[in-house]
Amino acid sequence: MPLLICFCLALLAAAAIALWPLWVRRRRTRIAGRPFPQAWRRLLRRHVPLVARLPARQQLRLKGLMQVFLAEKPIIGCRGLRVTDEMRVTIAALACLPLLGAARGVYPELRQVLLYPGAFVVERPVAEPGGLQSEQRRVLAGESWSQGQVLLAWDEVRHGAATPGDGHNVVIHEFAHQLDQAGGPANGAPALPTAEAYRRWSTVMQNEFDALRWRLAQGESGLIDAYAATEPAEFFAVVSELFFERPGELAAGHPALYAELSGYYRLDPAGWI
Repeated sequence: MPLLICFCLALLAAAAIALWPLWVRRRRTRIAGRPFPQAWRRLLRRHVPLVARLPARQQLRLKGLMQVFLAEKPIIGCRGLRVTDEMRVTIAALACLPLLGAARGVYPELRQVLLYPGAFVVERPVAEPGGLQSEQRRVLAGESWSQGQVLLAWDEVRHGAATPGDGHNVVIHEFAHQLDQAGGPANGAPALPTAEAYRRWSTVMQNEFDALRWRLAQGESGLIDAYAATEPAEFFAVVSELFFERPGELAAGHPALYAELSGYYRLDPAGWI
């Protein structure tokens, strides 16, 4: 009898594991299908003008994704910040933009968003000569952690949402990092379907990264911000900001780069304008 009970429990556990993804999909479909609150519509129109560029079908999909995101990912105010619907709707809209094209879940490794009123300080270990380590304090407007958290400064979020043509958006930037971190530490190469896709991505990204560093060494400026030259992970996040905010200029000035991003995100925002 004990053996039979153990066998039945094992079967139930296996069934629960097998059926869990189906349950999640059905739950998300139900949440996404709910009527989008009128108050949220007004907040989108007022505070996230980038959404107005989207075709009607994409706007509808975005609203469904937003509802799932807000149902699953708590946004927690820090340093005494009280999180409002404006904050929640703004962050959800911008965080879900990169999810519009490809079905890749809703940031499955993300547990929560920590929202600060303004810039915040983080400490990072820095290697010193002789093998010693020291703590380096950095003031940031956003950061994505592979441990399931995104940290954001509300003043930068609000400014980025209100100015969709400047190519700078801290939410898109940090959530591009989340996509990059899905398979491990961010390295500028998010999950791609085939080895050939990785080879093509690596070639284009490396060429663009090297070209940016060369231009900066010559004292030249351009569409891509200098911060992108820090490392490949930052390059991917910075050009993702441009892809959504200034897609026409990116497509005209860097067509191979735009094509790779369009293939990855499965979107063509240059056609939205």
